[in-house]
Amino acid sequence: MVKTIRQLSLIFVAVAFVFSMDACRSKKTAEDNAAGAGGEAGAPSLESTPMNFDAAGSDSGKIEGLQTIQFEYDKSALTSEAKSKIQSNVQWMKDHAGSKIQIEGHCDARGSIEYNLSLGERRAKAVKSYMTSLGIPSSRLSIISYGKEKPLSSGDSEADYARNRRANFLPLGN
Repeated sequence: MVKTIRQLSLIFVAVAFVFSMDACRSKKTAEDNAAGAGGEAGAPSLESTPMNFDAAGSDSGKIEGLQTIQFEYDKSALTSEAKSKIQSNVQWMKDHAGSKIQIEGHCDARGSIEYNLSLGERRAKAVKSYMTSLGIPSSRLSIISYGKEKPLSSGDSEADYARNRRANFLPLGN
């Protein structure tokens, strides 16, 4: 008799647990759907916010005033040519006062994944640091490193490698 009561109690707890999990799942789905549809009052959903710029950023060559910065092999130091281009990009940011930029660091195919992610990050940080020294608030700039994962050229020539060693700029909007 006691054993039967324990078994029934365990069955009851298991059934209650399954129903509570199902209820949580339904509630979460409803909350997720509301958030995806602009859940907060007045906040636009991602789907309804048009992208104003080419998703390839300055790599596309289609964003007037934003230029991709090239780097020397295994370096994150800015050349005088790179600084000149960054000054132009700073002017673009001043002309587009509400915009934010993501600076993407890239490398060529040589080196390990880990090393190139670190080098790409150093490149993006060098660009960001120079831009902030020219008056762009750090809050308008974010960085990311793609290492060697997003090459522009897939060849093995020095020209291909040089094209991939870069920091490009992706406008994120306001």
